[in-house]
Amino acid sequence: MWGENKQEKIRGYSLDSLLCPVSGESRGKDRARAFLRPGFFRSLEKFFEFLFFPSFCQICGKFLEAPEEKIVCRKCWEQVLPPPPGHCFQCGRFYELAEISFLCLDCLRQPPWLTIHRSGFPYQGVLKEIILLLKFKEYSCLARPLIDLAFRYFRDDHALWEGVDLLVPVPLHSRREKERGYNQARLLAQALAEKVNLPWEAKVLKRIINSPPQTSLKGKDRRKNVRNVFQVKKGQAIVGRIICLVDDVYTTGATLNECARVLLNAGAKEVRAVTLAQA
Repeated sequence: MWGENKQEKIRGYSLDSLLCPVSGESRGKDRARAFLRPGFFRSLEKFFEFLFFPSFCQICGKFLEAPEEKIVCRKCWEQVLPPPPGHCFQCGRFYELAEISFLCLDCLRQPPWLTIHRSGFPYQGVLKEIILLLKFKEYSCLARPLIDLAFRYFRDDHALWEGVDLLVPVPLHSRREKERGYNQARLLAQALAEKVNLPWEAKVLKRIINSPPQTSLKGKDRRKNVRNVFQVKKGQAIVGRIICLVDDVYTTGATLNECARVLLNAGAKEVRAVTLAQA
C-alpha cells in the first residue's frame, strides 16, 4: 500500500523533520535534544497516527493526504455551490431565475414574523452531504468550517447585522439532543458569534414538546407541527433587543417563524435569522 518513499512525502510529518538538528549542532551528536523540544511527542504521535491510521474523505472516499484536511477533502469543499444572486429581501428565499432581489409574493401576502432571513447556500449536492455529516454522523467539528464558508456570502449584509444584540440557536428537544450528543445549531451559533463579535445564548429558548421531525411534513403540516413547541426561558435577555436566530437548514421557514413569534411575544424588539442552507 505504501511506496518505499511514501512516509517521506507526508507533508509536515516525515520522521526526518521531527529529528532535525538545532542550528549549529550535529544531529548525530545532539539528536537527544530533539526529544526535549516543545511539541515533539505530540508531533511524533501525529506522525504515527497518520502513518498507521490513514483517514479518508467522508464524501468521496479519497485518501486525506494533506495534514490540514479533516473529514472532508479540499476538492469536495470546492464543489460547494455558491448561492444564486437573487433572493427575497425578507424571507431570503433564493430565486432560481431572477438575478435581482425583491420581495416575494408569499411575504407580500402574509409577512413572516422574521424581519430578515439569509442562507449561505442551496441545500443540495456536496453541501447537503456535509450538513448531514454534521447532524447525524457526530462530526461536530464541521460546524466551524461550514460557518466560515457561509459567512462569506452574508457578512456584508448590513440589513441583516445592523443593530443585532444577541445570537440564539434554535433548540432541539432535550431527548433528541441527548440522543445526538449535541445541538448542531448551538455549535453554529458559537462559531458565528466569533465571526461577528456578538454574544450568543443557548438557554433563551427551550423546546418543550418533542414533535416529529419536520422532514416528513409539508407546508401547513409543518406550521402545525411546531405550533407552541417553544418557550422563552430567559425573557430578561431578549426584552427590547434585536435577536438573530441560527439554524442549519431552512425549508418552509415554519420552525424559525414559530421561534420568532414566541420571542416577539416575550418582548423582543425584532427577530432575524441566518441558516447554512435552504432546501
